[in-house]
Amino acid sequence: MGLKVGDKVPQFTVKDDQGNDFDSNSIIGVKPVVIYFYPKNFTPGCTKEACDFRDSYADFKDLGAEVIGISSDSIKSHTRFKNKYRLPFLFLSDHKNTLRKLFGVKAELLGLLPGRETFVIDKDGVVQLKFNSLNASKHLGKAIAKVKELAAV
Repeated sequence: MGLKVGDKVPQFTVKDDQGNDFDSNSIIGVKPVVIYFYPKNFTPGCTKEACDFRDSYADFKDLGAEVIGISSDSIKSHTRFKNKYRLPFLFLSDHKNTLRKLFGVKAELLGLLPGRETFVIDKDGVVQLKFNSLNASKHLGKAIAKVKELAAV
C-alpha cells in the first residue's frame, strides 16, 4: 500500500551511513525533509541524482529542509559513495527493503530494478509530495519546488 500525499510518516529506525541507528523522529516532524529512494550507488543515473541534490543542498538548508537518500546498499557502500562524490547529506541503508515497503516504493522494469521515488514531508511529518520517475534528473526540480512552496506558507 504505502504512503500517499496527506499521510503522516510513521516512526522508523534504520542504520545510517555511519552505522548508527537513525530514528526518524529526530528529523521527521521537526523540519521539512526530502527523502529520495534510488536503485543503487555508483550507477550513472543514481550518481547524477545524488550530485544534483548535493549541488542544491545549500538551497534546501536555506529553506530549513533536510535531504536523505535511501537505497538497499550497505553502510560501507554508502560511505564510499558519499566520500567519492562529497555528498553532504544523510544516507540510510534499507537492505531489507523495510522502508521501501513502508513508503510504498514499487520496483520498476518488471520488478528487476528498485524504484526511484521522492517524497517531500512537511515540518509536521505529513507527506506533501510523492513523485515517481525512473528519470533521475526530474526529482530535484520537483523536490525543490515543493520545499519552496512549503517555506512560503
